[in-house]
Amino acid sequence: MQGASCVEPIDWVEVWLSNRGDPAHLHLSKDGCRIHIRYLVQEVCPTSRLVIQGGQMAEDTTRSTDQPEDRQKDLHQVNKTGLSRRNFLKGLGTGAVAATVAPATLAEADSHSATTGAEITRATVKLSINQQVYQIEVEPRTTLLTVLRDGIDTGGQRIDLTGAKEVCDRGACGGCTILVDGRSVYSCMMLAIDAEGKEITTVEGLADDNELHPVQEAFIEHDALMCGFCTPGFVVASKAILDQNPNPTREEIQAELSGNICRCGTYPFIFEAVASAAKKMK
Repeated sequence: MQGASCVEPIDWVEVWLSNRGDPAHLHLSKDGCRIHIRYLVQEVCPTSRLVIQGGQMAEDTTRSTDQPEDRQKDLHQVNKTGLSRRNFLKGLGTGAVAATVAPATLAEADSHSATTGAEITRATVKLSINQQVYQIEVEPRTTLLTVLRDGIDTGGQRIDLTGAKEVCDRGACGGCTILVDGRSVYSCMMLAIDAEGKEITTVEGLADDNELHPVQEAFIEHDALMCGFCTPGFVVASKAILDQNPNPTREEIQAELSGNICRCGTYPFIFEAVASAAKKMK
């Protein structure tokens, strides 16, 4: 936004840093309200608390060099940190999380007796996966996807259900889609401990003995795959759609599968396969 101006012009901005006792004064341009956001990102060190005072600001590529002597000194102190924008954003994100979580954590700690490190870092859960119960020791941070693919139960048996694929690991592609109590879920976004007491179904659990599920058959008949890496997620998500809506329109199929990505571009055949499966399941 080149040359934008503020409603209330100012000639300074204070950035208070939690690890410094004094504010860092950043001087603005001549009209008192033009500053480039990169200026803050590059020059201010990452901390757990950041409060900016001074009024409204607009983004601009200009930066004034006529700071008073004391403000030049403050800027010099900040510049010596040599921090990058990436480190600044990391620090700011960490501080925001800490500020949100810490009060609740401290309050809970006051109301419970102290626990050992081992009790905090490990937990044993019982998971019902494809109608088979597994007892697994996990860390609280372990995702359900990790357990399905790499988990080992307390008896030494590997879970080894690799149909759900780890692709993005951030709930953006649908390659790890499974069913939890009949609803499609990204297993990379669900903690294993949250799945206890629920019925988990993976693509391996859709077939009845040696008979494929109608959705699986339809995907084969309509050649609704190319590399096949995303196919398990699409199959599971399609089953969830048809369980909820036995007779979806093409537009409804497209909308419901929008959370799954096929990088090979076989979408037309996938949509045809789901419509065909719907007819078979009537």
